[in-house]
Amino acid sequence: MKPLITILFAFVLMFNHAFVSAATSVLFIGNSFTFGYGSATKHYRADSVTDLNNESIGGVPALFKSFTKQAGLNYDVYLETRGGSDFNYHLENKLKVIGKKPWDQVVMHSYSTMDSENPGVSTALVQSTAKLAEFLHSLNPKVEVYITATWSRPDLIYKADRHWSGTPIEKMALDVRAGYDQAAQTPFVKGVNAVGQAWNQAMKIGIADPNPYDGIEFGKVSLWTWDHYHGSNYGYYLHALMAFGNLTGLDPRSLGENECSGFELGMAQHQIKMLQQAAFEQLISENRVTPAPPKKSTESSYPQGCTAI
Repeated sequence: MKPLITILFAFVLMFNHAFVSAATSVLFIGNSFTFGYGSATKHYRADSVTDLNNESIGGVPALFKSFTKQAGLNYDVYLETRGGSDFNYHLENKLKVIGKKPWDQVVMHSYSTMDSENPGVSTALVQSTAKLAEFLHSLNPKVEVYITATWSRPDLIYKADRHWSGTPIEKMALDVRAGYDQAAQTPFVKGVNAVGQAWNQAMKIGIADPNPYDGIEFGKVSLWTWDHYHGSNYGYYLHALMAFGNLTGLDPRSLGENECSGFELGMAQHQIKMLQQAAFEQLISENRVTPAPPKKSTESSYPQGCTAI
């Protein structure tokens, strides 16, 4: 009898080990647009993710982790970020850190203007994307690499003598997307995470105000924080919804208007619902998700178990 019990116990241990190791490992590589500068998102649920730089960052990765957990998925989320950095910074300084694991999925973005010295020029972005994607592929030939095309910056549009001065608010995001499309042609990149265009969608459907310099219209939110450059909680929330949709293939509306992280960051149900809709509009335009009926709340109040996520 004892040998049988021993065998059964060993089997249980093997089963549990297999279950634990089944988590999908995801690494976010980026800068302040990933770690959530200028908002409460920066240190949100930092203990739910692993910051490879040991800076207690939660940011967009922690929001993504929260979404996946609410969706019943098993993701092990890591981040490696440095403010003001581009891909070349990570290549020159962080390969030992990034190379600690053979990642299943990676989400990464470079500097907000593609080139800090030559705004709007994608040459350096394309070259550095190829090098970083090749390194990630060397760690795991099956890795899925997504590159994130970021948002338009009002400080470069509504102020004079800037690269995008006087252009429509949507244009910078579209220009950045065009550069990332070029970078996505390099080997080992699975696709573009179109965050900037999701921000455009949020303005189009009327939840986000397009110009923070002239005040925020009643009933709308600002996707930017006080510097009109980085994101607000709303902006980073939308950023994370796009990562959720692209990496999981799930309709972000399936999270529902009672989604916990939006609640914990002080968002109204209507705001959560509309930001999820903006993400869906962009994702479905690129056939990245399968439409699902928007999750409807069965109660008029927010859920009580958010802190248990």
